[in-house]
Amino acid sequence: MILINVKWTVKPEYAEQFPSLVKEFTEATRQEPGNIFFEWSRHLDEDNTYVLVEAFQDDAAEAHVNSDHFKKVVADAPDWVAEAPKIINVQNVPQDGWGEMGEIKPR
Repeated sequence: MILINVKWTVKPEYAEQFPSLVKEFTEATRQEPGNIFFEWSRHLDEDNTYVLVEAFQDDAAEAHVNSDHFKKVVADAPDWVAEAPKIINVQNVPQDGWGEMGEIKPR
């Protein structure tokens, strides 16, 4: 599995509408063969920051970055971002998705 985390700091004027700006990109990516998950969260302390957590099967990431929806968001995003997004990309993660955290169980 390839695990990718991307921290997006957007311009304040785009912070509220950012989820709608990336909606088409998100929906198209989730439909890609080899996509395991593609999930956005808003930072709790930084109103203008979103974090994208995504995972692909080991051979699927190249098709993702060559897709039309990826190219479109790359072309459009410079208008919305306050700085270049920060990324962590880990190859060959030895699992196929989310696992349970052993330290916490519901009561």
